[in-house]
Amino acid sequence: MTITDNTPRAADNGVDVEHLFGAKQHMTDAPELAQFQFRAEAEWAGGVHTRTTLEKFDGAGGEQSHHTEFVLDTDHPELFAATDRGITGPEMMLVALAGCLTGTMASVAQNRGIQLHSVRASVEGDLDLSGILGIDPEVRNGYRAIRVSYDIDAEATPAEVEALVAQAQKRSSVYDNLTNPTAVVVSVR
Repeated sequence: MTITDNTPRAADNGVDVEHLFGAKQHMTDAPELAQFQFRAEAEWAGGVHTRTTLEKFDGAGGEQSHHTEFVLDTDHPELFAATDRGITGPEMMLVALAGCLTGTMASVAQNRGIQLHSVRASVEGDLDLSGILGIDPEVRNGYRAIRVSYDIDAEATPAEVEALVAQAQKRSSVYDNLTNPTAVVVSVR
């Protein structure tokens, strides 16, 4: 005889899903609230070093602001006669992907009552600089492939962990941007 416990599991992964679902309901009731515009202001700092700040964004019906201004530096390694004052743009993409997938996974786990103990992501991207450097015009400038590998310790079955990872991919905006075409318009003011 098998006894099945259908009691909902409780988890505390630090995600306030009640608040999250409240916001979701408001945006369901008033779809215009779901329209967001994030902004970044970049300033050349010399060489290939760029300093980008992020603070304000539009969403939920008005101007919003982070608690603090975030400053991110991008640069190139000294190997390329640069000052190595920040990570490269392609590395920033890996950071964005890892952060978005992992944060999304924590939210999904919280909603499903799955307690996470640790989540570690390894993200690797294969880039051939022959395209960027103009050595071979047939080589694309972007990543040829990106691999994300997770090591997850959770109070969940392997199938539930796989489902968490799948749902994180389904809900991650960065994953979507990297796996689907996105219109990018560049202009000079």
